Amino acid sequence: MKMNDPKSLRDRIAGHVRDIPRSGIRDFFDIVSTRDDVISLGVGEPDFITPWHIREAAIKALEQGVTSYTSNLGLLALRKEISGYVQKITGVSYNPETEILIAVGVSEAMDLAVRALVEPGDEVLYHEPCYVSYSPVVIFAHGVPVKVETTAENGFKPTIAQLEAKVTKKTKLLMLNFPTNPTGAVLSQKEVEEISAFAIKHDLIVLTDEIYGELTYDQPHASFISVPGMKERTVYLHGFSKAWAMTGFRMGFSCAPPELTEAMMKIHQYTMLCAPVLSQKAAIEALRDPERDIAEMRDSYCVRRNYMHHAFQEMGVECHLPGGAFYMFPSIEKFGLSSYDFAMKLLEEENVAVVPGTAFGACGQGSVRCCYATALDDIKEAMTRIARFVSKL
Repeated sequence: MKMNDPKSLRDRIAGHVRDIPRSGIRDFFDIVSTRDDVISLGVGEPDFITPWHIREAAIKALEQGVTSYTSNLGLLALRKEISGYVQKITGVSYNPETEILIAVGVSEAMDLAVRALVEPGDEVLYHEPCYVSYSPVVIFAHGVPVKVETTAENGFKPTIAQLEAKVTKKTKLLMLNFPTNPTGAVLSQKEVEEISAFAIKHDLIVLTDEIYGELTYDQPHASFISVPGMKERTVYLHGFSKAWAMTGFRMGFSCAPPELTEAMMKIHQYTMLCAPVLSQKAAIEALRDPERDIAEMRDSYCVRRNYMHHAFQEMGVECHLPGGAFYMFPSIEKFGLSSYDFAMKLLEEENVAVVPGTAFGACGQGSVRCCYATALDDIKEAMTRIARFVSKL
């Protein structure tokens, strides 16, 4: 085997990395980027600009020469702010010195948690449709991802019967994301308690990604760490990208028992070292008056959600009303096209971009994801175009 042969180099790439497909979201938007004047209901990013006082904090820190490394765990001042904020919204207290880790987005925090916990052959339960990284992160840690398929009929939420059917003696971890990307599903307090009881019964560790926790519209967000007995077995993940429109700052954090935080920190220490200090300074400012920024965005998303849902109903497209996040996951099955073909034809004929449901798992076939974190005028025009498109189908 010659090293100057490209095929031989591909063969040398680790199989568990080589065989994972690229993100379906990014692949689709590579195509979208080649077109002009597209109305995008695609990438899950707020259309709001990061509030000025948060940007100003980063600018001020830069002007003052704050450009150094921080503690591997992150700035203690930020961890203290996070501790106070988490206690305020969940009623649960975390020690900022030993139980909180600042990461480069929730995605890194999730990777750290999974790698700190999963050994080869360990099984990890997760629900689909879901964010694109859940299964790959488990595979990268040499674990075995075990999906629990959800449908619109059960509100895109896993039932206890489904979870019981999938759990085995090898199951170590349960990964959850509510409110959910891509469906907007939200769990009630009762459902959170029932899933918590399941985790305790089977002695599972729970990884809960609550990045959209502030963005619920019809009922308060219920957190797993608020359930008695769950803090001790839960990795709580959160961040600043969605509720504060800080996607480019790449600010996430985890709250977990000291032993697990220490294990996650070791991986972070030898790979990422620390999160960017300017982003950490901005995050401190964000938490000093959080509701000031969140309320306006949440109210705007609710108006957009209601408009989009009504528009889908008017055109006869079945669509679950999302209780949180900023996504809608309408069914396009009746049109006889695959999710990918529907999205491509819509793009080609009407210049509207949506994400094929299969980007979020095989059970997303028959649906597309539409993001309503987009200007209302653009949403109105996009829905007019979609209505015209489906009328021809």
